[in-house]
Amino acid sequence: MSPTPIVRSPLGWREWLALPLLGIASIKAKVDTGARSSALHVEALETFRHGGLLHVRFAVRPRRRGTAVIACSAPVHDRRQVTDSGGHRGERWFIRTEIELAGERFAAEMNLTDRGAMLFPLLLGRNALAGRFGVDPALSYTRPRPRAGAAHEAGPAA
Repeated sequence: MSPTPIVRSPLGWREWLALPLLGIASIKAKVDTGARSSALHVEALETFRHGGLLHVRFAVRPRRRGTAVIACSAPVHDRRQVTDSGGHRGERWFIRTEIELAGERFAAEMNLTDRGAMLFPLLLGRNALAGRFGVDPALSYTRPRPRAGAAHEAGPAA
């Protein structure tokens, strides 16, 4: 007899989540199964070497109209071509970080880009969702906003 699969209620088309390793306690995300990769809006992106490894340093503004800016850094996971929703191709930096969503914490890769013209600072793509969550586009904010202290348990990425 095979084990019964765990059935979760689906995510909505937009959700709150945390990026604890980047020190981001809560951020709004558009859940997009049409996008392969996840994308985070960043400002002031620069590369640097630390311990012989290439890293990126960047700023994240978790609220679209907010003044709070979080300084982040992470090791570079990759740099590759991405095609945006308008069909434009460009090279983007990718990092691997942890996402906290719906009571789960899991690693996922995301690219760093300018999403300043978009309504959501984070696009959660299907690679991060696969095997974890279903999505019902009729729903919205199905999970509570992450608690404020969650991101600081691990602290910002070095």
